[in-house]
Amino acid sequence: MKTIQLCFLWHMHQPYYTDPVEGSASMPWVRLHAIKAYFDMAHLLERFPTMRATFNFTPSLLVQLQELASGTVKDLFLDYAQKPAADLTQAERAFLVRHFFAANWATMVRPFPRYHELLVKRGTHILGQDLTGLARQFTVQELRDLQVWHNLAWFGYGTVRRYPRLAALRKKDRGFTEEDKQEVLRLQLQTLAEIIPSYRRLAETGQIELTTSPFYHPILPLLIDTDQARRGRPDTSLPQRFQAPADAEAQVQQAVALHRDLFGSAPAGLWPSEGSVCPELIPILRRAGLHWTATDEGILARSLGGWDRARDLYQPYLAGEAGNELTFVFRDREISDAFGFIYSKAAPDSAVEDALRRIAGVIEQAPDEQLLLPIILDGENPWEHYYDGGEQFLSGLYQALDKGTIGQARVTTATLSQALATQPPTRRLDHLHSGSWINADFGIWLGHQEDNRGWDLIKDTRQQLTDVADRLAPDAARGAWNELYAAEGSDWFWWYGDDFETDYKAEFDRLFRTHLRNVFLRAGLPVPDYLSQPLFGLPEPHPSHDPVRLLNPTIDGLVTNFFEWRGAGSIDPAPPLGAMWKSSRLFTYLGFGFSLDRLFLRLDQNDEALAKLAGVALEVQFLTKQQAYKLVFPLDWPAPTAGILWSSGQAGGAGTGLAEVGPCGAACRRNIIELAVPWQALDLRSGDQFRMSLVVTQGGLEIDRYPRHHPLSLTVPDEHYEARMWKV
Repeated sequence: MKTIQLCFLWHMHQPYYTDPVEGSASMPWVRLHAIKAYFDMAHLLERFPTMRATFNFTPSLLVQLQELASGTVKDLFLDYAQKPAADLTQAERAFLVRHFFAANWATMVRPFPRYHELLVKRGTHILGQDLTGLARQFTVQELRDLQVWHNLAWFGYGTVRRYPRLAALRKKDRGFTEEDKQEVLRLQLQTLAEIIPSYRRLAETGQIELTTSPFYHPILPLLIDTDQARRGRPDTSLPQRFQAPADAEAQVQQAVALHRDLFGSAPAGLWPSEGSVCPELIPILRRAGLHWTATDEGILARSLGGWDRARDLYQPYLAGEAGNELTFVFRDREISDAFGFIYSKAAPDSAVEDALRRIAGVIEQAPDEQLLLPIILDGENPWEHYYDGGEQFLSGLYQALDKGTIGQARVTTATLSQALATQPPTRRLDHLHSGSWINADFGIWLGHQEDNRGWDLIKDTRQQLTDVADRLAPDAARGAWNELYAAEGSDWFWWYGDDFETDYKAEFDRLFRTHLRNVFLRAGLPVPDYLSQPLFGLPEPHPSHDPVRLLNPTIDGLVTNFFEWRGAGSIDPAPPLGAMWKSSRLFTYLGFGFSLDRLFLRLDQNDEALAKLAGVALEVQFLTKQQAYKLVFPLDWPAPTAGILWSSGQAGGAGTGLAEVGPCGAACRRNIIELAVPWQALDLRSGDQFRMSLVVTQGGLEIDRYPRHHPLSLTVPDEHYEARMWKV
């Protein structure tokens, strides 16, 4: 008889909204999710005592639960709710009208007649409207009802069952008094204070396992080295290289310490932020005393190369050096994503039936007799999209699983540590792919211009903190480092770029820069002006200009005449964002151009800056549709007469598995550096498109890149090139 252990891992997470310097939190989501998902999920398990599950709380969330429950941090939205409606200023009224409908309208506004009526009065499209004028149309009673409903609608089924007064107030619907409002807010804060103790009690009974994540939810592989982004996507545009493995270690060690303090014992497992893993992460987790971690099935597929999903997915694996291994489990993406994105649109009975059908399919298709099925997903956000907060679906599923069988198979629910104790790993991963649960890469958090600017800001801030950290008092140093760690969180980068949209993008950007500003304040350093400039909506820089004519320079390291490079394209060699960059400018001019048979590069070097560096080289990196190349030209004397060409030998191989081809083209370094590369050597022909970056390395490590944020996208010219360009 086949047996299958279902391992639910519910990930609870909020970024660190608190500004410790101001002692305030500008976003309400910790408080509002506490009275809904955080309370509901524990409450439901209490109703099904045979169910087992794992809950992962990020430390940044736990700290905020403590701050808000103790009142040591002010909650901006709570302040607006607490103020008597009759005393609200015009600006405060406008704030309510703008922000107090922040909920899922279909499941948390329309079901309540008064709340929906107020939304209709305000309108569903307010972009560009005069909010102050709009707010004047609301009476004091309407504003008070809005204050109440913004908080009352967020209570979940567990809190409504625990506190019958909430149901009575919902039934009242309108005409709330200030006393009614204060009662709602009091029950909110009371619920908030119960979250951590309730989960600790469940853990102490053995019904749940509690695990952790890196403290402020950073993408650990990118903290270790941002260049790891190239492992999953070789064409990723990188920021200036950032390497802070010590920060990754600190974020894990501090997470384990807080978990021990709050829950009485250290965690056995860790959900890495966004399921992001890499080989270098394993020793960091082992040093923290962790025994297992989890990520997405896409990582397993890329790690194994060729794989059979039914055969390979439903079991744990060991990875890492012998004697220092870590156990990995991999989430079933299809079932996990169905919980998060599909079942909210279905009737509860149909959703339960489909979940059981999917589990039965796993049992039928997997060849092993003993299976481990990890269902891992966000434990808070999905339930906003279920009309009843997911109560009927989860209750029905838990009840069905309580029977202990599906078809002819024995089914149990287990915490991950319980499951691994009875089904330890028997297979080893010789290679662990570096990536996240989204597309098995890190493209959400790095690569877009806004993302890369953010990483550059972190790099510069960290360097300035490192320069003075030893001279700071212990409390000041600790506060400054914690603010840097908060800025390293993944959530700010989630909203940079064009991947996702939210009405609060600008606030996430402000919070990111606030944490960086606080590093300087804690360290007693002047705050740079550039941290007052939003990363959203900045004008696009123009780091390069295309050539307007064909060239044919003499490769002699000299500017032979004025016309030799006239009409060339150029790349701006200046560091971005002005004074924030400490490094000396290595080049004063970067030019490039074409003839019909060759690509040309001109670099006007800063001899004084280059003389301070040993072991430096220029890598001209090319990415074509066929494969990747790099042309390496040492910047130490004596200068070679050609570059050395390396090739990936396959499409998309930039940065991995490059093999030396041999000397290529012509090169000369005298007053300037000039290089020429035949198109034929890159297997390029007229009309072919390719990407090009200039990278300066020292001892094999990148120290500068041009253009900084995006490779040049170029096309091999034909005989009509000049005619087209002069028409532009």
